Amino acid sequence: MADRHLRIRALVDRNIRDILLFEVKNPKIGMVSVNQVILNSDNSLARVYVSFLGAKHPHQSFDELSKLKGFVRSSLAKKMDLYKVPDIEFIYDDTFEKEERMNKVLKKEAEDLEKAKNGGK
Repeated sequence: MADRHLRIRALVDRNIRDILLFEVKNPKIGMVSVNQVILNSDNSLARVYVSFLGAKHPHQSFDELSKLKGFVRSSLAKKMDLYKVPDIEFIYDDTFEKEERMNKVLKKEAEDLEKAKNGGK
């Protein structure tokens, strides 16, 4: 049973990535990166974690993508041979942005520590 669930999750993941890359033609969305797809235990809901590469306003891009949820689900239904296609829930993933902020803080701390070591020079 778990093997079947993993296969379905992998297919949903791959197909959603293809749909977002090749079929969605909305310039307001920009380049979408699917970071992770989590399928619940009965395969009725797919949580799709997305981020937007190089977007100036990622939250606006996310809002535009959320409007296309029905299109993505219907396109997924055409690609997959399942009795019931999972509902799709897009979730904005800001992990990369948090990591970037953390790296800047750590770099600044390292520079400050180096300055203190060298006597403030």
